[in-house]
Amino acid sequence: MANTPQSKKRARQNERRQDINKARRSRIRTYLRKVEEAIASGNADAAKAALQAAQPELARGVTKGVMHKNTVARKMSRLSARVKALTV
Repeated sequence: MANTPQSKKRARQNERRQDINKARRSRIRTYLRKVEEAIASGNADAAKAALQAAQPELARGVTKGVMHKNTVARKMSRLSARVKALTV
């Protein structure tokens, strides 16, 4: 348990950040799910639009420290390849 005033404040801040980060992660997962569903449906235009909408969210997750840079790069690369395969 936090004892010093500084550690009590940090505990409060951590709780707030946890809620914000959880919401941001959930939002990113929603965008990724939309891309996955569009790919599964076979609709290339919808998949491309969903991917374009997901890219800034993923990038924002990196800048906010919610996701690692390489994780997002890997996800974007794999999703892009799958969307591109639909158009061929």
